[in-house]
Amino acid sequence: MAHSNPRKSGYSFAPSPSSLGAGLSVPVGRRSVLGGAVGLSAMAALTACGGGGGGSDVKEGTGAISFGSNQSDAVPKAAYQKMIDTFKKDSGSKVSINTVDHNTYQEQINSYLQGEPDDVFSWFAGYRMRFFADQGLAGDISSVWDSIGDDFSEAFKASATATDGKQYFVPVSYYPWAVFYRKSVFADKGYEIPTTIDEYMTLSQEMQKDGLTPIGLGDKDGWPAMGTFDILNMRINGYDFHTSLLAGEESWESDEVKEVFNAWTKQMPYHQKGGLGRDWQEMAQGLLQKKTGMAVFGMSISQQFQGAEGGDALEDLDFFKFPKMNDEHGTDSIDAPTDGFMMSAKTENGGTAMKLLEFLGSAEAEQINTEADRSIVGPANDIDTSNYTALQKKAVELVGEAKHTAQFLDRDTRPDFASTVMIPSLQAFIKNPKDINNILKDIEAQKKAIFTA
Repeated sequence: MAHSNPRKSGYSFAPSPSSLGAGLSVPVGRRSVLGGAVGLSAMAALTACGGGGGGSDVKEGTGAISFGSNQSDAVPKAAYQKMIDTFKKDSGSKVSINTVDHNTYQEQINSYLQGEPDDVFSWFAGYRMRFFADQGLAGDISSVWDSIGDDFSEAFKASATATDGKQYFVPVSYYPWAVFYRKSVFADKGYEIPTTIDEYMTLSQEMQKDGLTPIGLGDKDGWPAMGTFDILNMRINGYDFHTSLLAGEESWESDEVKEVFNAWTKQMPYHQKGGLGRDWQEMAQGLLQKKTGMAVFGMSISQQFQGAEGGDALEDLDFFKFPKMNDEHGTDSIDAPTDGFMMSAKTENGGTAMKLLEFLGSAEAEQINTEADRSIVGPANDIDTSNYTALQKKAVELVGEAKHTAQFLDRDTRPDFASTVMIPSLQAFIKNPKDINNILKDIEAQKKAIFTA
């Protein structure tokens, strides 16, 4: 796969399920909704810079706009700032940035979009994009795609298209999930990359004997464990079963799902203890400090390595595909979430907003973003990848080789099911893996109630 054109070979975004209930009005997020004073202050932060305010139809004004960002960590925050600064300089338009903590942003976004949202805001492709488009909370940006469409594959356009056939999303980056490790640790210990689950388990045992915690775990925020479930389910049962399950079309009490949790239970003794009290950044620090040997995570983990150890740590970070668990599905599927931007249906300056979105959908903007944040790669056909790090180039290859790419559990299912059912259920499993049957029975009961409402 040529690095100069990451979309030309093998890249496939299968459409996510589109069965969201039209009347659903729940907080969307990767954690349970914040309550009390904390929740109120979060909402105040989210609505503070909203530029919209008048009705549900996008107005074509060209005045100043606000940009709502969920990129609160230092590296991506600086990258987004640089993109917006470049647009402001080149266009002469005024754009204010409203950055909110990543988890708070996702917890409150449904209420945020129904209140006084920013004119342009960060969000996700596929299922999650369609939810807000179908609710009439996002503005139609099909005219932007008339300008940028040739720069993206049809798969990316499909991930930006709602059920009405119109576009509501501009992609800016994607990143794969894999098993991350430090090359120097593997070299020093003589470890080999596992290609089967048996080899993976044997490697975990060797790491444990060597005084390393084999697999990092930080699920305080609720969503990281979803990545482990995704990959185990796709390895064991395949992509089609995985997407059907998340669409509410399969039973969580089935033998197939029980097999996933039984396999996870066997791996649990090799996971970092106290995972429910540790966030993902703290988990990443364990890998950085060579206290843990591996981490099943997205490439965003590399944000914690950028600039560390005199700049050498990032070059020492590498990843491999989660190993094969059966011959039928091999390693044909991965998670590869796509991030990007949408426009509020309430904006009164849609002209400026769409001009910004057109810029954010350009190879120039992606270049700025991927050079400032080495944990992502750009989706545009014509982005220059010659300055990509080895990790970024490998990420392009990994996604290009995949037969199927899922967006991630909390992006591939109903938002209420992900936040109110799957987060507490997976955390309950981590706390007590012996309670699988009761946990799955509860998930199935709640799934039926939610998907048939």
